[in-house]
This record gives sequence, structure tokens and C-alpha cells, in this order.
Amino acid sequence: MATLLHIDSSVFDGEVSASRSVAAAFRGTWKEQHPQGTVIYRDLAAHPVPHITADAHTAAATDPAGRSAGQAAALAARIRLIEELEQADAVLIGAPMYNFSIPSTLKAWLDNVILLGRTSGAAPSAKGTPVTVVASRGGSYAPGTPREDCEFVQNYLRAVLGGSLGLDVDFIVPELTMAPRNPAMSALIPLYEASRSRAFEDAAAKARELAERLAA
Repeated sequence: MATLLHIDSSVFDGEVSASRSVAAAFRGTWKEQHPQGTVIYRDLAAHPVPHITADAHTAAATDPAGRSAGQAAALAARIRLIEELEQADAVLIGAPMYNFSIPSTLKAWLDNVILLGRTSGAAPSAKGTPVTVVASRGGSYAPGTPREDCEFVQNYLRAVLGGSLGLDVDFIVPELTMAPRNPAMSALIPLYEASRSRAFEDAAAKARELAERLAA
């Protein structure tokens, strides 16, 4: 049975959130393809993981016999998150853009699961696992747009998920999500609607494609 690790990080709930809505569509199609499968779900906005502390940062490199109680507890919490990643056949991440970057809660999760010598380094333990990132944003930062040099979400996640963790990274990018709510962007509503429709189509298609790949 296939296991999907689903991470949401938007501060908004339900259909108000583009990343949650599109990720939910992916997950729905995934479950249709894997009715007996398992979904490990983490809502980082509702239940944030701890930010990295000195204990969490140094524990793995400290001899077990010499670890403090704080180090042992911090490392155990990291290992739980790491094991969820390692158990997954596929990963789904909702990553809205906030102030040109990812939510701090998602950064905290990444800081916890990136562990040199296990999940990163010469032989990452989850290497090759497919990860689909729903990278929603209020404007557009695509090549050729005025703010393309402020596209730090995809660039960062490609480096961290692909470069550090060795995952097989793919993106779905619903953009211009502020157009319906910002009068100054009203002329962009048709482009927003097209982007939203395309994102939902891509979510279903990618979920089916992954199901076929894992079944092969």
C-alpha cells in the first residue's frame, strides 16, 4: 500500500487558501488511486513543529551517552518527522508565498528533517522520492514578469528538497491569487482564473501519473 506524506502550511483554511485547495484536489485523486493507502498529514499552521534549537542542532553529532535530556528529546522529535518522510512513497507540500518566501512553519519542518548523514549528504535516505509542491502566490513571478527576480520559493525549495534531500521535485503554481480581492489587479482576474483551473487539472494529472509510476 502506498503512503503519501501531505504537508500544509497556509495560515488560511479551506477554499480561502489556494495551496490547500489544490493540494486537496491532488490528495483526493491520490486516494481514488490508492483506496487502501495511507496518508500522513501535517498541518503546520495548526500544529507547528518546533524551530531548531541548539540542542536539536547538536544532538545527532553528540555521542548518545553524552547527550543531555534536552538533546535527546529534541533529536527524538526530529527523528519522528524524518521517519515520516522516509516512509513516504510520495510527498505533497502546500507552500504559499509570504513576503517572497515560504511560511516560517514550513522552514521549521525542513530544518528538522534535513539531517546530515541521514536525509542529506552522500546518500540521502529519501533520495528519489517524488515531491509535488503547490507553490501558490498572490502575484506572478514567472520569467519575463517585472518581479521574476523575487521568485525565492521555487528556487529555494528546488535547492533544499532536490539538492539537500535528493527528492524528485515537481511544482504546481497557482498564481495571481490576490486578483479577485485587490481592485488594482482586477484586469488580471481572467489570468488568475486560468491559472487556478490549470492548477487543479495539473493536481489531478500529477496524482494519477504518480500512481501509475508507483504501480509499475
